[in-house]
Amino acid sequence: MTGSIAASKNSDRRVRETDWRLFLRLATYGLRDKRLLVWSFVLLVPTAIAGALQPILVGEAISLIRQEPTSWAILRQVPLTTGINILAGLLLLTLVLRTFFDSRQSFLVQKMGQRITADIREDLFHHVTSLAMRFFDRTPVGRLITRLTSDVEALGDVFSTGAIGILGDFFSIVVLAIAMFWQQWQLALLLTVMLIPATVLIIYFQQQYRKANYKAREELSTLNSILQENIVGINVVQLFRREAFNADMFRTVNKRYIKEVDRTIFHDSAISATLEWISLAAIAAVLWVGGQFVLGKTLNLGQLSTFILFAQRLFDPLRQFAEKFTAIQAGFTAVERVSDIFNEPIDIRDPENPKTLDADSSRKTGEIRFEHVWFAYKSGEYVLQDLDFTIHPGEKVALVGPTGAGKSSIIRLLSRLYETTQGRILVDGIDIRDLPQTELRKHMGVILQDGFVFAGDVKSNITLGETYSLEAVQAAARSTNVDRLIEQLPQGYATPLRERGTNLSGGQKQLLAFARAAVREPRILVLDEATASLDVGTEALIQEALDHLLENRTAIIIAHRLSTIRNCDRILVLKRGQLVESGSHEELLSQGGLYASLYQLQMLET
Repeated sequence: MTGSIAASKNSDRRVRETDWRLFLRLATYGLRDKRLLVWSFVLLVPTAIAGALQPILVGEAISLIRQEPTSWAILRQVPLTTGINILAGLLLLTLVLRTFFDSRQSFLVQKMGQRITADIREDLFHHVTSLAMRFFDRTPVGRLITRLTSDVEALGDVFSTGAIGILGDFFSIVVLAIAMFWQQWQLALLLTVMLIPATVLIIYFQQQYRKANYKAREELSTLNSILQENIVGINVVQLFRREAFNADMFRTVNKRYIKEVDRTIFHDSAISATLEWISLAAIAAVLWVGGQFVLGKTLNLGQLSTFILFAQRLFDPLRQFAEKFTAIQAGFTAVERVSDIFNEPIDIRDPENPKTLDADSSRKTGEIRFEHVWFAYKSGEYVLQDLDFTIHPGEKVALVGPTGAGKSSIIRLLSRLYETTQGRILVDGIDIRDLPQTELRKHMGVILQDGFVFAGDVKSNITLGETYSLEAVQAAARSTNVDRLIEQLPQGYATPLRERGTNLSGGQKQLLAFARAAVREPRILVLDEATASLDVGTEALIQEALDHLLENRTAIIIAHRLSTIRNCDRILVLKRGQLVESGSHEELLSQGGLYASLYQLQMLET
């Protein structure tokens, strides 16, 4: 169940995926609670039988009042008042039973729908968070959120209210048909024939509704994407005065969305109007044909009254069937879109026979080896080409190069956010593809340029869901000189942080990232422009902590300010994805190559 895919791919998939196959995708969720499912079906039986008995009881009462022959022998043996009382009591009983069983069955169905929706949402969330970064690179966040929210909400109705409701309506029609043919086969056949044009028209309008609904949901995804993009980038929108331009763009997409919604309303309304017309035509046909039978003395008025009620009752479940079918069509549209996400393969998986890194702290660990690594985000467009180097345990290595040289791509490959196109990466002699992802990342501390902050308190933003004690968090904060800044916050480690850390400065968010790395005590530390967002005072404060953090650890440091990496053991210089120079700061300056040119340019700028 993918996000933004080519239209042709979506079209092909919709052709291949029949409604039945889409329904079977949900069946497994409905079968998880078999007891609830069985009771939902069982309660359909008394409801349908009670609904079929009511027209017969009314017809028998009319026949009894008019002194016409009745089908029930007991009514012919009792006084008129007693017979009327019996029929009225039975009618009241069927009303009570039908109301009770119908409400109970509706409750169970809604309950099942909510469980199905919750299960799908959980599975989809787990699947999405397991997808590789390539998927998120090409999928707008707004579209993804639409599929995780509104599309998932529509899924429960497909199996619960829709599928079970349609089976209930179908069962009611069958029971009514049996009762009609038991009473009088000619009028029963007439009403049955009237169902054929109604069914054909329903199927046609539902197909048109399905097409319009799919387009409407696509436009809604685009609308949400624009909304999300403008909210996240609101500072840029306002700084560059794009409010009017973005409003016009939003208005255009909103009009397209409303246009498609209007089409779904038209087709839905057409179904209701068609059924209303056919049901009235059916009653008129019963009156005309039944009236001829009454005049011919082959049918009494009570039986005619029964069939008039039958005609009305027969189209009630059909009308409900059409309404549920509309919900199902909307649900199937959601199933198609959510199925696109579920069908997206998980490119990066844990190995079947995983290995583990040596936990012995007495031996030096943290060796990193790139063996002829090639990598491309798009097929054939390599951003890394034949990288072959080794970083020894405890060595501090800097990655340097112009923008787009591939520095951040190396970090992403090492963290296994992406897979190498060719070659392999080894940590302590083990191919990272042979390590569970949690095992690999447990031994790596990555500090990025922009520290992301989740909604929650300071402590939870350092532990990130792991079970570190407050003492361990405080010790990590002290070791990175972050503790004094945290203690300045209103509630210290319990200070609530808003989404994306809007109540923190950029430097404070970055300092939290240092504490996150320190509390985990990784054997490999990666700094990707980690001090770029710090002011001079804060940077000086953190430099001391950073020196402590780098002790006895392998480190990879990316920094555009070359003056900050001159003390590294080795500097790797990249250009267009290739390793062009390697050596210490002094060695590279003496070579007079790319590194020397970059360094001299920066010295001139200062």
